[in-house]
Amino acid sequence: MRLLLHLAGLFLRGTALMFGLVGAVAGLACLGGAFSIRLDALTHLAPLWLACGLAALVLGAAFSREGERWAIVGLAAVAIISIGLLVTPELLASAKPKAVAQPGRAVKVVQFNAWTHNDSPYASRDWLLAQKADIVLVEEGAGDAWPILQGLRKAYPNHTHCRFRYGCDSWVFSRWPIVEERTFRESGQDLSGVWATLDHPGGRFTVAATHFVWPFPAGPQQVQSRMLVADLKSLPQDDLILTGDFNSTPWSFTLRRQDKALGLERRTRALASWPAGKFSRVASAPFPSLPIDHVYAGKAWKTVSVRRGPVLGSDHRPVVAVLTR
Repeated sequence: MRLLLHLAGLFLRGTALMFGLVGAVAGLACLGGAFSIRLDALTHLAPLWLACGLAALVLGAAFSREGERWAIVGLAAVAIISIGLLVTPELLASAKPKAVAQPGRAVKVVQFNAWTHNDSPYASRDWLLAQKADIVLVEEGAGDAWPILQGLRKAYPNHTHCRFRYGCDSWVFSRWPIVEERTFRESGQDLSGVWATLDHPGGRFTVAATHFVWPFPAGPQQVQSRMLVADLKSLPQDDLILTGDFNSTPWSFTLRRQDKALGLERRTRALASWPAGKFSRVASAPFPSLPIDHVYAGKAWKTVSVRRGPVLGSDHRPVVAVLTR
């Protein structure tokens, strides 16, 4: 029994050291994302590195001895402080007070990556229709998600989508008439997305939906971000609403640069949306951990509420935002 306890202690101390080293090295590397897009790719996994630091702190404090304990706790502190520097500004921003909806001037927007492998498309469709949203913006509206699009097209006669055959599956559904529209790829850019100007009784405004590539490998996502900024510059900014699956977390330097370059306020703050449900054939997510679906809006809009929707058969949770002018 004594031998077993000794071996268990060695295992726990070794595990604490491993977690501490991984968390500390990754945390410091994430800070290097300010200068390197390759290191910045690591920042998207900040919750994982933070979990490593916390695990090292608990295990190291509980099972390590003397100098070894201080070394492990020190590594844990480096991990926690490094990731804290990245994540804390986003958490503080999420506490910003909300506005009160103005009658006749509030707009309800639903952003949803429907996922081409959606395993509950009819339940997804029914939930979206039950929201009675003014605008629904969808990415990955193809494959198994097609029944969702069929239902939305019937409910929203005013709709448009990215009109390229392959690799462009973003849609805009509106309660109000569409007076102008364009696909980002019409500008010769390798960017999935579409924008539409709506004839709202209180004044026209434009909404846009886009879908970025993953942050791995580094480079293509940053190129798409610059493309998006350039394409939207020609549109009136004050009333613009932009949503999408950006595959980018708010503590990454890539998204911070995009926030600044767009000149719009990101209304989704620390709102994790991925992964959700059964996001692969072999794994299910107990809860979302990465905020990668975002809603932006110009300064004419005030935020009334932003919330995360339920699991709907997609690997993303929907985002529901109410804005008012």
